[in-house]
Order: sequence, then C-alpha cells, then structure tokens
Amino acid sequence: MFDPTDSPGPNFAEVLRRLDLGPFASGVGGSGDQASQLPFEVRHSTTIVALRYGDGVVMAGDRRATAGSSIAHRAMDKVLPADRYSGVAIAGAAGPAMEMVKLFQLQLEHYEKVEGATLSLDGKANQLAQMVRSHLGMAMQGFVVVPLFAGFDLRRSVGRIYSYDPTGGRYEETDFHADGSGGRDAKATVKLGWREGLGRSEAVELAVEALWNAADEDSATGGPDVVRGIYPSVATITSAGFEYLGTEEVAERFAAVVAQRMQPTTESTTSSAGESGR
Repeated sequence: MFDPTDSPGPNFAEVLRRLDLGPFASGVGGSGDQASQLPFEVRHSTTIVALRYGDGVVMAGDRRATAGSSIAHRAMDKVLPADRYSGVAIAGAAGPAMEMVKLFQLQLEHYEKVEGATLSLDGKANQLAQMVRSHLGMAMQGFVVVPLFAGFDLRRSVGRIYSYDPTGGRYEETDFHADGSGGRDAKATVKLGWREGLGRSEAVELAVEALWNAADEDSATGGPDVVRGIYPSVATITSAGFEYLGTEEVAERFAAVVAQRMQPTTESTTSSAGESGR
C-alpha cells in the first residue's frame, strides 16, 4: 500500500486516515442527524474510577450497559489493558468506546514494533487524546466517549492518572478520578477515603465502595450481581504490570463493604433493645 520512499510511520491511526479506513473513513463522524433522531437506542457504559496507591494505580468499573431506561448488557468489561503497564476505562457510547480502545491497543503495539521501543506514559496519554479529538464529529451527534487512562510510569516509578473531555482535552489527575453517570458519587466517596500511601487492600476496598455508592444513587450503574456471579471489574497497575483481580477477591471486598454498612444498624438495634429491657 506504500512505496519504499513513503513510510507510513509509527502512527497507526494516521495509517488508517491515509487509507480512508475505520473510524477515519470518509463520511464517518460528519454532521448528520442528531443521536436523538436515531431509530435505535445507543448502548452506554456507565461508572469508572481510578486512584493512586502506594504501589501504583487501581482501576475499577461497573459491568452494566444501558439503552435508555433498559439494561442492555449486564457483564460489559469497561476496564481494559492498553499495554503491559497501562490501562484504559471507558464511559459513554459503548460501541465507539470499544472501537477506540481496540485502535488504541493496536496503536501502542504498532509503535513498539516500528520504533523498537515503547512510548512513555505521557506519549500514550497524548495518543489517546488525539483519538478522542478525532472522534469529535461522532460526539457532536451524541456518541460521546469519555475514557480514563492510567498506568505505571517506569521512569518515575509512580502511578499516574489522566482524564479527558470529548474535545480531546487531556488532564493529569493528582490522586484520583471518576467518570460516567455515577462518577460524581464515586468521586465523592474516594475523596473522603483517599490518603497518601494507601495499601493495595485499602485502595481496592475504596474503589469498590465508590462503585457501591454510585450504584446506590445512579440507576445506570450496576452493583454486584450475586445471583449471576457478576461483579465489577477491578485491576491494579504496578511495576509488575496490569493485573485483574479475581472474582473471589472482588466479592470479598464487596462483602466487607456490606458488613461495614450493616454494623451501625446492628449496634443501633442492640442499643434500642437494651433500653426497652430497662
């Protein structure tokens, strides 16, 4: 497709743009009709959260996808590895979001193969910002994608978190961030419980509690589904790389949150019973 004097370079998205393929094909993302006029409901992913802790970053997301007021899917994965030392979580229109993540994964792999070296964490964050910006035409039609990017910076030996807006604006968050329909409640929970140097178990439990509170306030956010065995996706990113937590561990963390919520009620009931006895 390219002659020897016209190298496509390490930017996979630019290759697609030059070949008029994928999300960069002619006519894709034009002005068109508004999403409100579409003859179908668009599936949306909902709440995602990320926070720094002593060894790196914890990322978490619920599993529910909605289409209007209906539950479209109960087990969607919204926290995905970008490469070995970074991950991306998605909120917004589910279809375009999954396409963007796959393209982002391919871009990082393509760059490493062509250049023989991996991008810095800042470079990866910038690449994702360019993809979000190129998606602006679709966002204007209602297909908004808002990713959350995090990773372990091998040069600084620290976890870092980046948030985005629909125009491709990239913002590095200091300690934590949450997005999606339940993002406000999740962020408020993390803000109250976060402190410098959190341990792994504390950080995971805080992320799980944030999703629990978001699900309690936001109908589009899915909590743990004990009957079906479906729990939110939780992953850590450290110097050892990206790693998902097992279902059993996530279930234990949710059980701990539930037990903590029930404890004040139990104490109050016991106290009332004692007063009645007197």
